[in-house]
Amino acid sequence: MSLLAVEDLVVRYGALTALRGASIRVEEGEVFFVTGPNGAGKSTLLRAIAGVVRPAAGAIVLEGRSVVGETPEAIARRGFSMAPEGRQVFGSLTVEENLRLGAGMRPDRGAVARDLAQVYEVFPMLAARRGGPAGLLSGGQQQMLVIARALMTAPRLIAIDEPSLGLAPVVIDHVYELLLRLRAERGLTLLVVEQSSTRAMMTGGRMALLRSGRVVLEGEARALGASDALERAYFGYDESPA
Repeated sequence: MSLLAVEDLVVRYGALTALRGASIRVEEGEVFFVTGPNGAGKSTLLRAIAGVVRPAAGAIVLEGRSVVGETPEAIARRGFSMAPEGRQVFGSLTVEENLRLGAGMRPDRGAVARDLAQVYEVFPMLAARRGGPAGLLSGGQQQMLVIARALMTAPRLIAIDEPSLGLAPVVIDHVYELLLRLRAERGLTLLVVEQSSTRAMMTGGRMALLRSGRVVLEGEARALGASDALERAYFGYDESPA
């Protein structure tokens, strides 16, 4: 049984259809990338899984149980956490206050304290700025704070939306080093949205390519990158003219 199964998902925003029967399966412990051009429906897919938007049709099954119609809080309690696009931090709150917001629904105070200590060990730049306003962090530091805050929910599956957006290559490399370290140390499953397929090919794992709300290609990221199928699917070269 897959940790996450999305089947024939349809999501509409009024007259606009953002997802048109998209399907993916994410296995426990793996790194799974969702890539594709702007407007492909990548962020909508994550928002639907998280319960932020409700699908018009299709299934979302987490650990064998449907989560369609559940609140984001209920889905988070079941082990799914999302680090949203755009590094959405609470700028007037301190770094530590942002982190503790991630643990707000957890009753296990002792485990929260241990997780906070581990987060500071993994992200020492956050520890050094724990009492300062999150809004004064650099873009890369804010990205790490968003990921760390998602970790404070004690997830089994963490989804990160565009972790590379607006960051310098050396910072992106560091973010991915930390994500892979956390995957190994915590047994996390990673679901990562990236517009560019390059990072997926560099990191490895499986990849699904979304285009116009549909999954048009899926497979091992490095194998797809070594063929011309990825470029054809990304740019729609195989599509028949209207």
